[in-house]
Amino acid sequence: MDDESFERILYLADPELHEPVLIVALEGWIDAGLGASAAISTLLDTMHTETLVTFDTEYFIDQRARRPIARIIDGVTTELTWPEIQIRYGRDGDGADVLLLVGPEPDFHWSDFIDLVTDVAGRYDSRLVVGLGAFPAPTPHTRPVRVIGTAPSTSAYLLETVGTVEGEIEVPAGIMAALEMGFAETATPVLTLWARVPHYVASMPYPQASAGLLDALAAVAGLTINAQPLRAAADEARQRVDDLVINNPDHQSMVRDLEETADETEGTSLGDELPSGDELAAELERFLRGEEG
Repeated sequence: MDDESFERILYLADPELHEPVLIVALEGWIDAGLGASAAISTLLDTMHTETLVTFDTEYFIDQRARRPIARIIDGVTTELTWPEIQIRYGRDGDGADVLLLVGPEPDFHWSDFIDLVTDVAGRYDSRLVVGLGAFPAPTPHTRPVRVIGTAPSTSAYLLETVGTVEGEIEVPAGIMAALEMGFAETATPVLTLWARVPHYVASMPYPQASAGLLDALAAVAGLTINAQPLRAAADEARQRVDDLVINNPDHQSMVRDLEETADETEGTSLGDELPSGDELAAELERFLRGEEG
């Protein structure tokens, strides 16, 4: 890596870490039910972390798309809080080292960003990289959240732990897909965990998805993680959705159909797993109309 690339990153610490797991949850791509963002927020709330590195946001972030937050007191602008991409470090419940890549997804210079992240992971001998995400799927809220995985061919063996779905699909990629390919080139094991969120609740917080992601992360990475703060919220969310569904015969029929499909099959082709954009929009519109009523 050249000297100019190193100017795009600032090291604020240099701790002694033992084969940390790098957890990635950047904002800005598909995150149905806020599954990934709530999961990473829970990790940050339940473990002590410190900033390891920050990235040059002037270089990576479009500040018109991700504007700074102005603090105004009695008409006086006192400060601006700029969006920031960080890698933080901490330990899980049993003292295992972890790194957390957090902040907004870069708008520019993805290749440079991937080079920097893989360099940080290599510098601290990261043993595994795990991305977190959530997507809308035709699945009922009355069944446990299913988490599946994606990985490059070099890490395909990791998918045996969480499973995946068969078939082929082409979709716009988020930065984690690019990181998967970047870490494949460095021979670092990497996979992304995806929580399947009922498509009719994808626009509202769905803590069941976040808890599912943390459980899967703990299993895949061998970490001790406290997902309990999410479980009480998940129970409340389930009750709210139950109340909405029970008052609408169309919603009840939809959920019953999804339950029958979920009970009959454990997995289908990717084309069947993902609703089309029009189908998703229609379902969300119908559901939100019922919610407002």
